[in-house]
Amino acid sequence: MRLQLDKLPTRSDFVETVYQVLVDAITDGSLAPGERITQEEIAEQLHVSRSPVLQALRLLKKDGLIEDAPGRGVQVTPLDPEWVGHLYEVRGALDALAVRLAAQSRATIDPALILQGRATSQSGDLKRIIDADMAFHSAIYAASGNALIAENAGRYWVHLRRVMGAVHRWAHQRSSLWDEHEAIALAIGQGDVEKAVRLTEHHITRAKTNLVNQLRDKLARDVKDAAPA
Repeated sequence: MRLQLDKLPTRSDFVETVYQVLVDAITDGSLAPGERITQEEIAEQLHVSRSPVLQALRLLKKDGLIEDAPGRGVQVTPLDPEWVGHLYEVRGALDALAVRLAAQSRATIDPALILQGRATSQSGDLKRIIDADMAFHSAIYAASGNALIAENAGRYWVHLRRVMGAVHRWAHQRSSLWDEHEAIALAIGQGDVEKAVRLTEHHITRAKTNLVNQLRDKLARDVKDAAPA
């Protein structure tokens, strides 16, 4: 395993911390799709006992971020283009509903989120780029007034973070992303429900197509590179 993890500070309960460290490693690609994970090595690198690592791995498995590896042990769950497409279909439905409700109440989406997003997109910092994107969409969920939207969307964002992280490592972010965000926020503030929903559906469809196509291209290249010369 090529992963290098920093030791954790002394504390009594490490499960949540170990879990978050591993989620971040899977998201930023330090732990790649298909890479085997050993409980012993993670415990050694984080300087914790194997017990919290085992519990964290169980949570990751429940989330679908890791799976049983062929033979024995566990591995990071590979990214499947079809599954990613389904994930974005669910996200699209939730986002469209959130935008519709937010626009009906003429909610104001903080312009600072747009400014921060534009600045962050130029930083090259993958975690900040993804966090800025999540912050914008989370603001719309909150503006919808329906807490169940954010609650359900939260179940999928850990996977969305991972997919977004993978594609950002392979290609540059779409330059129009924050223009689209700004247009959606403006339509919401103007109370133009149909326009806000239309822009959102277009935004999600473009994101889905971009991510799925790049993922398929990456997997095809991997297969080609692995083939005997």
